[in-house]
This record gives sequence, structure tokens and C-alpha cells, in this order.
Amino acid sequence: MNRKQKISECQVGCLILVLACLVLSGCGPTAFLVQPVPAERKLTETQIDRDEGFFITDKIAVIDVDGFLANRSKLGFMSGGENAVSMFVEKLDKAKKDPDVKAVVLRINSHGGTVAASDTMHHALLEFRQKTHKPVVTCVLDTAASGAYLLACGSNGIVAQPGSVTGSIGTVLQTVSFAGTMEKLGIKAVAIKSGKLKDIGSPLRDMTDEEREVLQGIIEQFYEQFVSAVDSGRPGLNESQVRELADGRVFTGTEAVKLGLVDKLGFPSDAIKWAKELAGVQRARVVIYHRPFGYKPNVYSSEASGGDLSGALVNIELPDWLKAEGCEFLYVWQPEAD
Repeated sequence: MNRKQKISECQVGCLILVLACLVLSGCGPTAFLVQPVPAERKLTETQIDRDEGFFITDKIAVIDVDGFLANRSKLGFMSGGENAVSMFVEKLDKAKKDPDVKAVVLRINSHGGTVAASDTMHHALLEFRQKTHKPVVTCVLDTAASGAYLLACGSNGIVAQPGSVTGSIGTVLQTVSFAGTMEKLGIKAVAIKSGKLKDIGSPLRDMTDEEREVLQGIIEQFYEQFVSAVDSGRPGLNESQVRELADGRVFTGTEAVKLGLVDKLGFPSDAIKWAKELAGVQRARVVIYHRPFGYKPNVYSSEASGGDLSGALVNIELPDWLKAEGCEFLYVWQPEAD
């Protein structure tokens, strides 16, 4: 193959790529953003607000927690994504290592996630507070339910927007059975297994009473862990009060304040003000951590809005519970469809 043929094939490939982009983007007005992205993918710090004055070195770090909490990368069709647990821990580490960061504000907008991921993030937050003694204030945006509320209980205080919902204390295992449909189609599943409970939770057959009892026992164990964490994280509530509220329901921000699940109503600016008070800081710069892509204009801009768009042409998302590889024990508010 000569040099002219190679150039010609390259041009054809580029033309095909451009045409594909036009087709996928539809017939409406289209704009393409070509932006250089640094090869270094470490978290970048951006100032999104500051108090008036000169020589302000103290910082309040804002950390976003969005979407389904799982220890896996969030991927869509032809799009990249972040691992919620890894990203959260990475941001805490950055705040921990910076001596100028005096407090942290968590902005949560999540229906919850897996038991393991929620517990991991809650533990990481408690460890951060224990090692750094830096106060943490949580601000509930739209939703902080189940595992996301568990995470919030690891902070020094919780602020909820009036239009938010929170709570949903409890555990769920969602499974399904296709046995009836398979029988109508003349399909029979055969499992060769080492023990009678090896394929517990299989969607290819109905669940037995023994299997249900085993899974219910696990659910109850995780439920007790959740109740214990809320009891420890909310000093104004005792265990019996927590159990009365722990039937899986969600509460509005206003209801949550009255019940003691949340400390006060407010917005991100109120959470930042409270964090400064807890840290004994008069003036501070408010910073956010993100990958080196996207502009963060103010305290309402979400890290997720910048996202990791490398290679993303079309973003078609499936609900996280449909993308799971098997049965998962969840601290999640069931309507989650992300």
C-alpha cells in the first residue's frame, strides 16, 4: 500500500466518522465542541466562590455525591464514567492532604446504592473525620435516600432543601422469576450445582421457602447495621425512635427536620456557612474537585455536569438495577431508575 492510498483511507475514515456524528445527533442545529483535555487525569481544584477580602487561604471543599452508589464504573452506551466509591475516596484524600481545607460540604443527590458501596463510603467519611478533625456538613439537594442517607449520617450535621426527600432506612433485594413464562414457552432450566442453595436467587425458577428465609436473614443483618449507623450518627434519636422511622419510607426535608433525621432546612450556601462556623473560619474560599474537563461557575454546579465524556457520542442509560450482573443487596429507594 503506497502513501497516497493510506492518506485516502484516512480521509474516508474521517468522513465516515463525521457522517456518523451527524446522523446520531439528529437533524436539528448541531454544535461540536473541540476542547483540549490534559493527559493528566488527577483531580483538579477550582474555586467557585470566596468571601470578600485579601490573602484568604482557608478553604471549604465541596464534594458531590450523585447517582447510584456502587463500586463499579458507571457506563452508558459509548460513554465513560466514574466509580462512585473510588471518586468519593479520592476527593476525601485530596481534602485531607490539603492543610488549607478547614471543612467539607457534601452535596448529595442520590437514591442510594449497594450495601457494600454505601457502607464503604460511610466508613471512609467517618475515618476522614477521625483522622483530620475537619467538620463535614451534608446538604441534601433533591434526594438523599437509603444508602445516601446512611452516608449523610457520617457527617457532623445535615441540611436539607425544603423540596428534598430523604430517609428510606432499610434494605432490599430485588429479584425476578421467569419460571412461568419459560414453562409456557416449553423452556426448562437445569442447574448442575454443588449444593441445594448454590443457585439461590436464580431468575430461572421460583424461590423456595428455605431460600427466602436465608435471604431474609441477610436482609435483616444489613438492616440492623443500617439502624445502628443512624443511631450513632444522629445523637438526637435513640434506637427505638430510629426503628419507628426505619420502615423504608422517605420523608420530605421539612418532615425530616421535625423527626430529627435532619438538623435544619437550607441550601448549599447555608451548609457552607455552617461548615465555616464549625471550623471556626471567618472567611474562606469555596473549592470543588473535578477531572480536568468542564467549567464550574458557582456553588450550584455539579461535578457530574462535567463528567468524563471521553469517547462519548451517544449517552443511552439503563437503570443501574438492570445493569447489575446478579442479585444485589441494596440500600436504595426502590423507584431509582437513574
